[in-house]
Amino acid sequence: MIDLSAGLSPSTLEAVADLERRVVEADGGRLKLEWNALRRRDGERVEDVLWWDGDRLLGFLGIYAHGAPTLELAGMVDPAARRTGIGTALLDAAETVLAGREHDAVLLVVPRPSAGGRALAERRGGRLEHSEHALELHGEPAEVTSHPAISVREATPADREPLREILRLAFGWEPREAVDPNTLTVELDGTPIGTARLETQEGRAGIYGFAIHPDQQGRGYGRDVLHRLCRRAGTPVVHLEVATDNDRALGLYTSIGFRPVITEDYYALPTRRTE
Repeated sequence: MIDLSAGLSPSTLEAVADLERRVVEADGGRLKLEWNALRRRDGERVEDVLWWDGDRLLGFLGIYAHGAPTLELAGMVDPAARRTGIGTALLDAAETVLAGREHDAVLLVVPRPSAGGRALAERRGGRLEHSEHALELHGEPAEVTSHPAISVREATPADREPLREILRLAFGWEPREAVDPNTLTVELDGTPIGTARLETQEGRAGIYGFAIHPDQQGRGYGRDVLHRLCRRAGTPVVHLEVATDNDRALGLYTSIGFRPVITEDYYALPTRRTE
């Protein structure tokens, strides 16, 4: 049955992790479940949709904001329970939840090898909006040239506007909040020229929103900063994502030692509104 969750208990998180293991074991690759976000659900509104068969979790769909006007949906269905309508039911429930929530667009994240996920997105009128490679670094990053004028520090509220501008130039949109506890500021001689979010969890780290101001690109700063972030993470595995058409960034990441794990397609779904 469907469960609309406004917060995930430890036992539910364990059930989600167990379902993830079953799916990855069957399909390979990885799933974009954003575990740090799942563990920090505030319980104030529905952010996850679950399908239970008794005490066994067979389906999960998470709603993610990432501080942007575009919401993302990402989930999974137990390999033994596919083609039973669970994926459709999860998406129906999520779209009903989102109909009364402020947003500009909804993207359904589908691992490229998932024919069922692609078919579901297309049945719902989804349009392929963009695709990203998920990459991972195992072990130490390759050595790079260090620039003494570059420093990386925790962001402060005073960094909000310069970081918003850097993100706007890099990604074409400004987050509502450019600074959170995981945000880092990259400085050149004390002036902000870049940003990233570094999140760690259980032996893994993720780098998100990594950007260097366009005026400072092509000078080796990005490679230096990426190396520092990987070392700063202090975990055996570091992951990040890059648009499939961003050859420059992909070349930077692979030069450090990152390798592609899977490609994920983002389908823009028709939005449903309530008056």
